[in-house]
Amino acid sequence: MDIHTIIDSPLGEILLAGDGSALTRVSFDVTVVREGSRREPSAFAEAERQFGEYFAGERTSFDLPVLTRGSAFQERVWAELAALPYGATTSYGALTARMRAPADRIRAVASTIGANPLLVVLPCHRVVASNGALTGYAGGLERKRALLTLEGVLQPQLWSTS
Repeated sequence: MDIHTIIDSPLGEILLAGDGSALTRVSFDVTVVREGSRREPSAFAEAERQFGEYFAGERTSFDLPVLTRGSAFQERVWAELAALPYGATTSYGALTARMRAPADRIRAVASTIGANPLLVVLPCHRVVASNGALTGYAGGLERKRALLTLEGVLQPQLWSTS
């Protein structure tokens, strides 16, 4: 059974989708609802509560049942993402090394991170280039910057109106 809801956040609407027992998708692209999926907000009340706490700065990790459907390699990458601590970043190369994968697999790691089905919950926004630059994020680089600012990794940008 595919179910979903759309919640509001400081970064825009977020699609939450699941199978009735676990969260299977978190996306800032709310148009990717699977055909036949039924909108059921009450099934995601706990997830919505935890997202609210996260965006309020009151939660540093999520405690939700999740289900990913990937190859063994993808599942290893996503497990490494789940272990990344709040308020810290790592590089694609460091993540590849932590997995004990050969260095030539860095592109496969980066591609898998880009295919992360559970944005924010599996914190791929914490992965940056080896020089610290913000690179690719399915939710857009401004959202990645905002998430890292929320977590205290980046300083808030001050905009001048003059």
